[in-house]
Amino acid sequence: MMRVWFLPLLLAVAGSLVGAGLIAGGSPGEGVVLLVLFLLIASLNSPLIFPGSIGAEEARRRSEADGRPIVYWRPGCQFCIRLRIRLGRRAGRAHWVNIWRDPDGAAAVRAVNDGNETVPTVFVAGRPHTNPDSAWVRERLAPPA
Repeated sequence: MMRVWFLPLLLAVAGSLVGAGLIAGGSPGEGVVLLVLFLLIASLNSPLIFPGSIGAEEARRRSEADGRPIVYWRPGCQFCIRLRIRLGRRAGRAHWVNIWRDPDGAAAVRAVNDGNETVPTVFVAGRPHTNPDSAWVRERLAPPA
């Protein structure tokens, strides 16, 4: 659990220290801007921006029932963050599996990526797609016409 929060907490603490140092040194504007920037980067690297994660087994079961994609991700992954942001509100239509919390999810990703935990790995209709284009994923998340 601590591993998923390490980077965001480190960024928040570093930003606080740098910001406080600048404020104390007579540059309050720069200090506040840097603090806000560090906190923004910390929030982007936190698991809070992702829809609630479920286990890999539950995600497979749900995906078989509703046909929605499964997105395997991990906190701090810049490619996962980029995919999440580009999906926007549609991101909630996918089933998200945090591979750092779910060993079965990590094993599923390793099985299709030559033993590597390369994320995001998106499963659509049981077929894996490693680091797919966000527009392609968005099309698979569109509600049926």
